[in-house]
Amino acid sequence: MELKTAADSNFSESEESPETKGIRILEGDPKKAIIKLAVPMIVAMSVQTLYQLIDTFWVSGLGADALAAMGFVFPFYFISMALSNGLGIGGGAAISRKIGARDKAGADNVAVHTIIIMMLLVLIFTIPFYVFAPHIFSLVGAGKTTDLAVAYARVIFLGSIVIFFTNVANSILRSEGDSKRAMYAMVLGAALNIVIDPIFIYTFKMGIAGAAWATLLSLAVSSAMMLNWLFFKKDTFVSFDFKDFSFEKSIINDIFRISVPASAQQLSMSLSMLVLNLIIVNVSSTDGVAVYSTGWRVATIAIAPLVGIATAVVSVSGAAFGAKDFEKAKTAHTYAVKVGLLIEGGVAAFTFIFAPQIAAVFTQTEEAAHIAPDLIQFLRIICIFYPTVSLGMLSTSLFQGAGKGFSALTANLLRTIVFTPLFAAFFAFNLNMGQVGAWWGIVAGNAIGAGVVYVWVKLYLSTILKTGPLHKPFEQGI
Repeated sequence: MELKTAADSNFSESEESPETKGIRILEGDPKKAIIKLAVPMIVAMSVQTLYQLIDTFWVSGLGADALAAMGFVFPFYFISMALSNGLGIGGGAAISRKIGARDKAGADNVAVHTIIIMMLLVLIFTIPFYVFAPHIFSLVGAGKTTDLAVAYARVIFLGSIVIFFTNVANSILRSEGDSKRAMYAMVLGAALNIVIDPIFIYTFKMGIAGAAWATLLSLAVSSAMMLNWLFFKKDTFVSFDFKDFSFEKSIINDIFRISVPASAQQLSMSLSMLVLNLIIVNVSSTDGVAVYSTGWRVATIAIAPLVGIATAVVSVSGAAFGAKDFEKAKTAHTYAVKVGLLIEGGVAAFTFIFAPQIAAVFTQTEEAAHIAPDLIQFLRIICIFYPTVSLGMLSTSLFQGAGKGFSALTANLLRTIVFTPLFAAFFAFNLNMGQVGAWWGIVAGNAIGAGVVYVWVKLYLSTILKTGPLHKPFEQGI
């Protein structure tokens, strides 16, 4: 008779409960797991990104200056998203690996550590950005839009706790294969934001600050739902016990091995946006920043399906590496990339054809109408790189699931800090292409960076399949 350890026994008992359906998905066919986990997240990310577009639509009614102000704030909002998403990815990947290794107690401990670290990050982020907001936006070139930027940003900074908790809690749910409830929380929040945005902006006459308050209120509702599931209803696979909590170095290392490079990846995107804003202001004006920020929001909804697939790749590959089933990880990656290329090819074609109609949605008012031609041009250039995003984003997710966050970070830094700003500046200044050159620089930088990380992942998978389980890639962290 086969003997079972206590940990295995506890894991098996938990496996019989209804809330662990997601665990069985993670342990099953990787192709089916990718689809089952990705579809709810694609829906959720698409709806969330749609609300960002609608948010931009309502703000566009306040004029091009308001759009530009949002453009200057967006990199800083992205910093909060970077820190919280990075922590969520790190904690979630570690939980998935514990699940793959059939270690429920370890998964619970990782979840508790993730929440505690999140609270500390909230304090570090909120206070300095709120206090120094006017100085910050003056330094980054907001100019005449500084007051509008500060009005919007201070609300976002003040409510950073709900931004952080929403992203971290969502990652914890996804890590155990519970992507449906993660979707419900995100969709409800986004739908609420869509409804109350015009009320706060126009009915309550709060202007651009109203858009920020609508965002925070909708995120607070999503947070409340997940707070109930995780801490009160307690029907998730992982459970939380903060009694006698103390930090464990091994768990912190396991989380930070992914969360630090994952946050750094997204922070590098914020830095890249700030640099691109400065390039655009120098070759154009704040109107150019309005075009970039508005067009980039369209781009985010275009690649939203990839974000959904990427979250599935992190969970599935994390469980596969935890079980040391490297062939399963390879299958998941290859299948995900194929699906991503197919979807984004179609999205790119749609965007190119309907760019005038898309641009018209955001330039209906007299104050914003003059940026319509530039916005159409941006949309038709930027859509060229959509298919290549699947190569980079889904390969990065494989690295994160494997615990090799710094490999993903290195490739990402080449894309965001080196390639994209370098090509944007070269085309804009050296080739005298101006604003259009910046758009082509974004396309070139992103495409080359995506190619680099894809080749890197293929070489990595080939190596571990030859060396076998003794390689233990998720414990190396490099």
